[in-house]
Amino acid sequence: MSSFAFGTYRVSDQNPLHIQALKEALYSGIKLIDTSSNYTDGGAERAIAQVLNSIEDEYRDVEIITKFGYIQGTNMQLHKQNPYEDVVEYSPDCYHSIAPSFMKDQLQRSLERLHLNKIDCYLLHNPEYFLYDAIKKSIDKEEMLEELYKRIYKVFVTLEKEVIDGTIGSYGISSNSFAKAELAEDFLPYEELIILAKNAAIEAGNQKHSFTTIQLPINLLEQEGLKCAAWAKENGLRVLANRPLNAFNDGLMFRLAEYDEPNEYYANLNELLDVCDTQSLQSLFNLVEQMDANKHKFGWIGDYDTFVNTQVLPHIKNVIVDMKKGIVDALLGYVDKFLLSYREMVAYECAKSTKTQLKSVLDGCEKKLQECALEFLQNQKNVDYILIGMRKPSYVAGVLGLNG
Repeated sequence: MSSFAFGTYRVSDQNPLHIQALKEALYSGIKLIDTSSNYTDGGAERAIAQVLNSIEDEYRDVEIITKFGYIQGTNMQLHKQNPYEDVVEYSPDCYHSIAPSFMKDQLQRSLERLHLNKIDCYLLHNPEYFLYDAIKKSIDKEEMLEELYKRIYKVFVTLEKEVIDGTIGSYGISSNSFAKAELAEDFLPYEELIILAKNAAIEAGNQKHSFTTIQLPINLLEQEGLKCAAWAKENGLRVLANRPLNAFNDGLMFRLAEYDEPNEYYANLNELLDVCDTQSLQSLFNLVEQMDANKHKFGWIGDYDTFVNTQVLPHIKNVIVDMKKGIVDALLGYVDKFLLSYREMVAYECAKSTKTQLKSVLDGCEKKLQECALEFLQNQKNVDYILIGMRKPSYVAGVLGLNG
């Protein structure tokens, strides 16, 4: 049976709840933490350091896995000042590189943020960004794979040398493309990776390669990655499954979790509508009414988050721009309560819709959706760890309770 590990995507050192959740996870026996240099622009790594430096020695015996590859945020600023090598420009705010020089730069920065002298396992983070760029440029598939393998080999050699130097214990690859169908344009063939690692070890002067780990999405709806997991185990590699509760199916995203209907929703809704029932706040009144009428129409909770950030919050900002501070503070108090309960209501409605749409897939699932999804992964013999975000202490208790 696979074990749970603490995933730190969206974890920040500035959020006390995240810090407390990670402490609770370690106190409860979690033995592996997965992070990356780009998670909250290094904030996740700093959070790990903060927690490890504040707990008793007996709970600090935990494996740290981190990753490199993304050029965003601070890395983007550094790149503009002194360009990195072999950069793929995926979008205006997201570049990517697996160049050895970039890896060494990122490794040093991660060590500093984590307050460590050695990282247990260091992963290339989604090297398929090179494929995305090559596909966009209509480069022949055989040609683009040959070039990508060359780049992977070069950084494998450098990683093998880092193992010799003692800055990392081992290395691997985290790739969404491992979980794609073999005929998909952005599928990353993995059978050659062991050969690349063996040759890299020879060039670096290691008797045995240190390529130990792969990470990929596997969940109840996305099971293509189980083929890669089986190959990995046959070759002595460890398998980490990510995105256990966020699943793509037929081009749609589903949250494989269900939630209780929020008790305070309608009270908070009516309270805000009463406050906004004036001529000066008519547009906000109309928006809130529309939101209530459409609460069941979101595909998954991520759609709602995008809607709030791109439409609701800008609208509210325009409404309050000329209002007095005291009035603004009072209004925003009502708005905050409504938005919190509205998000809970959207999650509740999405879960109902998910269970209806995926009825055939979920046949026999008598427990909560998230329990069925996690138990599915726990029962996969080729999955060693399930990476799950636990950004609240209550999440830690809920997830780790499934081990019982």
